[in-house]
Amino acid sequence: MSIQVRLNGKDREVAPDLTVTALLQSLELNPQLIVVELNRKILERDTYANTPVSAGDQIELVHFVGGG
Repeated sequence: MSIQVRLNGKDREVAPDLTVTALLQSLELNPQLIVVELNRKILERDTYANTPVSAGDQIELVHFVGGG
């Protein structure tokens, strides 16, 4: 079973009962290098582990890229 969310503008099926941290891990992304916007609200990084992902959520992930 899965739920549908909108991730970076595209519909995507994900496992139910995920937190934002678990979602990032399932996508093989480092939570320390990602800014998450959930339903048009930027989340504080220390809330990722306690923030559930629900069906219909709109999630935008912004990656930090280092360089010089």
